[in-house]
Amino acid sequence: MVNLALLASLAIAGYAAWYLIKCYAMPFGPCRRCNGTGDRRGLIIRLKRECHHCAGTGKRPRVGRRVIEYIRTEYQRGHQ
Repeated sequence: MVNLALLASLAIAGYAAWYLIKCYAMPFGPCRRCNGTGDRRGLIIRLKRECHHCAGTGKRPRVGRRVIEYIRTEYQRGHQ
C-alpha cells in the first residue's frame, strides 16, 4: 500500500514539474474558443469574426503561466 501511495505522489509531482517547465518554455497555448485560428463563426449569422477571447491571435496564456505571474508580482510587491 505504501508503494502505491509513493508511486501516485511521484506521478503527481512529475506531472506538476512537467507542466511548470512547459509554462516557462511555451507560455501561450492555443485558444480553446477558436481552436487557435483566431476566427469564430457567429451563432445566428455564420460569418467569420475575430475571436474576442484571444483578440484574433489564436493564442492565450496558459493557466499555469497566469499563476506564476500572479505569484511573481505578489512577491515583488512584498519586497519593495
